[in-house]
Amino acid sequence: MKAGIQTLIAYRMNFFGFVIGGLIYCFVMYYLWRAVFNSSGSDTFMGFSMVDMTLYLFLSNMTNQLTFSSVCDSVGEEIKDGSIAMRLIKPVNTDMSYLFNELGCALLKFIIFAVPMILGLEIYRFVMTGKVMFDILHFLLYLVSTSLAYLVSFRVNLCFGFMAFYVKNLWGMSILKDSILRFLSGTLIPLAFMPDVLRTTLEYMPFSSMNYTPVMIYMGKYGMTEIIFRLGVQAVWAILIYALSKLIWFHAVKRLSVQGG
Repeated sequence: MKAGIQTLIAYRMNFFGFVIGGLIYCFVMYYLWRAVFNSSGSDTFMGFSMVDMTLYLFLSNMTNQLTFSSVCDSVGEEIKDGSIAMRLIKPVNTDMSYLFNELGCALLKFIIFAVPMILGLEIYRFVMTGKVMFDILHFLLYLVSTSLAYLVSFRVNLCFGFMAFYVKNLWGMSILKDSILRFLSGTLIPLAFMPDVLRTTLEYMPFSSMNYTPVMIYMGKYGMTEIIFRLGVQAVWAILIYALSKLIWFHAVKRLSVQGG
């Protein structure tokens, strides 16, 4: 974890550029959705008010930042340059070494980025509604859900990263993967806006566990019974994808061939 924090601090402009780019995206989406609400002629759209939509956009981007995992890129690069051989001969658990390195980055992101973001969103809600909307219980449950979301995201990306053992270069496929995940996880469009059949299907898939579930918990869109159920779905997927990653690793590592090595 300490190594992950030091890596993030070493490339500060890269980190802040990533954050600023995400904020610009949020404001672009804000004005887009405000135009949608204005043209609808109603104060609500698909059960969301403009305040709800604003909160969703910024929370979704923030949660995506916190649960973002670059482990597939790390695995792919180490296979390309051969450095994964050094990782394999060390007496440590390979995927756990990747995990804790990224957890250090996630911790620093939460302190530097998430805390000010949440404070700003709660001030915005107070100004717009005239009352304090912050709920400590929903916030704590959001943290639990986000932790599970990160585990799901990490394992999904790790499984994808193991494809590098077969195809050698993941750069183009990684861009495609990120685009698909942003859509299926509700980062681009809330799953509540999708057709009922598609929405219900995605809510039971691991993708909603990566972003949509924690955001909806924070916003208070779920009752306590449904929150417990959604957390259970996240936990089940975290376990299943963990087992899948172990199975893929068992077969993929046997196919290791370093380019030029």
